[in-house]
Amino acid sequence: MAFAASPQDTMRIDKWLWVARFFKTRADANRLVAGGRLRLDGEPMSKPHRQVGEGHVLTFPKGEDIRVIRVLATAPRRGPASQARLLYEDLAPPEPKVKHSGNVPLPFEQRGRGAGRPTKRERRQIDHLKG
Repeated sequence: MAFAASPQDTMRIDKWLWVARFFKTRADANRLVAGGRLRLDGEPMSKPHRQVGEGHVLTFPKGEDIRVIRVLATAPRRGPASQARLLYEDLAPPEPKVKHSGNVPLPFEQRGRGAGRPTKRERRQIDHLKG
């Protein structure tokens, strides 16, 4: 994959987001930019045709996270994810998600060892907490 060699090389914001594999389709990237939810160097953008190049910082929501990305290079075409990661530096990586396993009881369900089974009143309170 050939990367841009000079800072003068730029490409459209929506195309770069697609090439860097932040979005499955270029239309999804276009909708994000057109909706005004992307910032280029701190300024809100609403035009997907704006050019982005090396050194620009992009801020945009992706799922439940806010992504802050520094553009390191542009690419002439979309390649594999391993090469797409070379196009940017993640300045604020998303925090790992903690998945709740169904086998682990919630904190309000735990009882002390030797406390026995809950009484009818305690079961009602537990059911009330669960909703």
